[in-house]
Amino acid sequence: MKYGAYVGWGVVLYAVMFLVHSVLVEYGMSIGTLPRVLALLALIITATIAGRSLRFTTWRDILPYSLSWLVVIAAIDALISFPFTGWSVFTDPNVWVGYALVVLVPLFSPYTRRIAAAPAHY
Repeated sequence: MKYGAYVGWGVVLYAVMFLVHSVLVEYGMSIGTLPRVLALLALIITATIAGRSLRFTTWRDILPYSLSWLVVIAAIDALISFPFTGWSVFTDPNVWVGYALVVLVPLFSPYTRRIAAAPAHY
């Protein structure tokens, strides 16, 4: 078991999304379709990298990790957002889409690896 991966990738996923959102806000691109697509793309790429880093071959092995990442991310959301917005952060459908992607995208990461070519027979 990779105990550091249970929490570590959850923190990394949250940090990447926080950074992407901060950059988009800084450049005045916080509303609209383009920022949403960019944020989803960043989440999908980071979640895929997280799933691949586990080096498992089946989704069943990855699921406990992706569920733990969801718990970590939700806990950080509660800690950081609660003082400002209360529990309303959890009423935003975009947050729930992000949570679903955090759980589901890593499950497909074994399919993103290249299969090593069979050695040539001479």
